[in-house]
Amino acid sequence: GVLSLLSCTMLGVLKRPIVVTTDVNLNVVALAGVGLLSRLWQLSYPRAVVFDEVYYGQYISFYMKRIFFLDDSGPPFGHMLLALGGYLGGFDGNFLWNRIGAEYTSNVPVWSLRLLPALAGALSIPMAYQIVTELHFSHSAAMGAALLMLMENALITQSRLMLLESLLIFFNLLAVLSYLKFFNSQKHSPFSLQWWFWLVLTGVACACAVGIKYMGVFTYLLVLGVAAVHAWHLIGDQTLSNVCVFFHLLARVVALLGIPVILYLLFFYVHLMLVYRSGPHDQIMSSAFQASLEGGLARITQGQPLEVAFGSQVTLRSVFGKPLPCWLHSHQSTYPMIYENGRGSSHQQQVTCYPFKDVNNWWIVKDPRRHQLVVNSPLRPVRHGDVVQLVHGMTTRLLNTHDVAAPLSPHAQEVSCYIDYNISMPAQNLWRLDIVNRKSDRDVWKTILSEVRFVHVNTSAILKLSGAHLPDWGFRQLEVVGEKLSRGHHGSMMWNVEEHRYGKSQEQRERELELHSPTEVDISRNLSFMAKFSELQWRMLTLRSEDSEHRYSSTPLQWVALDTSIAYWLHPTTSAQIHLLGNIVIWASANLATAAYTLLFFWYLLRRQRSVCDLPEDAWRQWALTGALCVGGWALNYLPFFLMEKTLFLYHYLPALTFQILLLPVVLQHVSDHLCRSQVQRSLFSALVIAWYSTACHVSNMLRPLTYGDRSLSPSELQALRWKDSWDILIRKH
Repeated sequence: GVLSLLSCTMLGVLKRPIVVTTDVNLNVVALAGVGLLSRLWQLSYPRAVVFDEVYYGQYISFYMKRIFFLDDSGPPFGHMLLALGGYLGGFDGNFLWNRIGAEYTSNVPVWSLRLLPALAGALSIPMAYQIVTELHFSHSAAMGAALLMLMENALITQSRLMLLESLLIFFNLLAVLSYLKFFNSQKHSPFSLQWWFWLVLTGVACACAVGIKYMGVFTYLLVLGVAAVHAWHLIGDQTLSNVCVFFHLLARVVALLGIPVILYLLFFYVHLMLVYRSGPHDQIMSSAFQASLEGGLARITQGQPLEVAFGSQVTLRSVFGKPLPCWLHSHQSTYPMIYENGRGSSHQQQVTCYPFKDVNNWWIVKDPRRHQLVVNSPLRPVRHGDVVQLVHGMTTRLLNTHDVAAPLSPHAQEVSCYIDYNISMPAQNLWRLDIVNRKSDRDVWKTILSEVRFVHVNTSAILKLSGAHLPDWGFRQLEVVGEKLSRGHHGSMMWNVEEHRYGKSQEQRERELELHSPTEVDISRNLSFMAKFSELQWRMLTLRSEDSEHRYSSTPLQWVALDTSIAYWLHPTTSAQIHLLGNIVIWASANLATAAYTLLFFWYLLRRQRSVCDLPEDAWRQWALTGALCVGGWALNYLPFFLMEKTLFLYHYLPALTFQILLLPVVLQHVSDHLCRSQVQRSLFSALVIAWYSTACHVSNMLRPLTYGDRSLSPSELQALRWKDSWDILIRKH
């Protein structure tokens, strides 16, 4: 019976064709096609380094060569996407990214490197169309938003280069679109496959936006805020059971909080898997992190003895690492008898922090009760709370501090290596070991892993890196002091053992030879991923490069008025050039639309408080949601820059601008539908909108030579474009 049923079913399938039907929105297809044409056309031109390509290209080369690097501008996902383009194009990483305008060599796949940003810029156009339709506005308004994205010159320029803004904008829009599709499917099919898909995709897109640049957090907060309001309404929905509400909230927590956190960690995991070799950025990281990388410090420290014992020979690295990574150091030179300001010193041997590996960085951990400077058998490990002496390996003088003012920090004590010049200044060279990251009070001092403080027994001062550069008599090395007024466990007071060996030679001459010889290798240790992630994340958030004033830097107020621009590239022989320059018609209109929406929203809100409903309830909700996403998206992506103390550029405004562009046709449709009272007024307004779009298109085409840089411009043409920066460049050039 079962076989006959199966055979009948098969015959039925064979008699009727299998048909799959799908809806294809030709508007979306056409917009995607035109977008690809505008972004991919002559993508390899110019075949030279354009503006910040000099910055991101270095990181792509590091990925290709598997060399560790640290970029404080944001997480690694965006860099990995750019590197993916290089990998697909067969880039070997061999190019010197040393200056803007440098010609790319034949081994650099320029088209492939710029492909992903261009694709993201092109696909943002149909996405803008879909967002407006998901907000339940007309196809004309949706088409208007897409056309503005297509025509905006700054968006075209930024997406045709090896830069991150177009990728960030793409994932910002994807997050908003996915949430709107999820929200709309909530009404008719909650917990369906489609519902889950769009909810999960919202979380994924938010994670990708944050993973490209920290600016992505602004859009993530926008989506979370809107989702929280909608969830609050769900809680108050009396038609839903408590269990149903609980699962609704749980689904949102998992998708919008759990998935982004997991993906964010995954970005760093893949990043650290790819860049596992030592490189030029290692010195910023801790000794433990450096030792986990292949080559570099790992070749020296891998397999060192783990437990520090009495008689151990060690180098002590400052955990703080600011202003420079450095090691506790001494040399035979002494402090001057009298400083420039007339203060006196102890005239004892200088102790500094030296930013280079040197034989004078070695110290011997000595038991104050014994004379031996070697490790006995069985060895005696040093534990938290033990009192030690630190003997300078090359001069055998002991680390000392006393109640003499430090050279540059008179509030703190001088640190020296003791010389017995006179009996009135006795040695004060006992230090108590304080293991800051200990698990118990009997913890053993460990190589690389332990972060320790040295507390002076006589004065309770703590050995500290002040960070000040000594004058020429101190060879411009960093000052080390005894800090009497300690406040907590600041990084400048903490040290860790980087290089370590068990001392064997009792005689000074033999010991000096031993200190010059390579470290012995015994065992290997590696940091866990979470330890490396935590350190890398902390460094990225706290490391701030010294921002010098850039010629093309600008302020947030200049962005809104488009009172700034950036010269990206200038042809070496002709006057062809590329500039980041916005379409003034679009920018000014977007500002007006934002102001108009805000005024209308508060006007409607005030009248609703007086029980006058100008808009039907559905239209009001649609209007409020549009404002929350578009005006909220603009404000969140723009206003925080007023609080930032970093060098800012016009391209930082582009994510905020895209939200304004989405709002502009919505406001136009609202004026036509709700404020134009008669058909004549609507017709007249439609004619004005068409004329406005034509003007925006004309301006976009007029600026095209500066957007693509594919045509030489005469001085009069540049002047006609009112491009003062380009004009100045050209005048100086000729």
